[in-house]
Amino acid sequence: MQFDADKFASAAFKRREEDVPVKDLAAWFKGAKDGEAPVWRVRGLTGEELARVNEAQARNRNKSAIIEALSSDKQEKMTDAIKELIGTGNSVPDDLARRIEMLTIGSVAPECTHQVAVKLAEAFPVEFYELTTKITQLTGLGSEPGKPKRSSNAQTSS
Repeated sequence: MQFDADKFASAAFKRREEDVPVKDLAAWFKGAKDGEAPVWRVRGLTGEELARVNEAQARNRNKSAIIEALSSDKQEKMTDAIKELIGTGNSVPDDLARRIEMLTIGSVAPECTHQVAVKLAEAFPVEFYELTTKITQLTGLGSEPGKPKRSSNAQTSS
């Protein structure tokens, strides 16, 4: 079977999205008190976004290396100042750094800042991993084909 590159190039795609129930976070969702089930809407990532997620892992390793190098010097005040600037001296596992970046990019509703993702990972690790696992699954499925794009705005028949 032959791949139709022209048809593929002209196809419109949309990223897959899905709601993930997060009942343990109900206290922080408006409307949850009215019986509405709290859900966090996530989406699959593009290739560029996935690359940014992978770069978060590299940034995490670089930050740890810098802290270790500074700590080996006996310049305690400078080391403490830099630790405060770039984060705690504690090593963040690569997988966690990747997932934090993944959640900030892949959250549709609510939008998620880096700070919220870190706090969610800390306070509700099961929900955090469920959300990021769903983003990974949606990314793996790829985008959904939509209606093909028109090649021009010209009317095809009179």
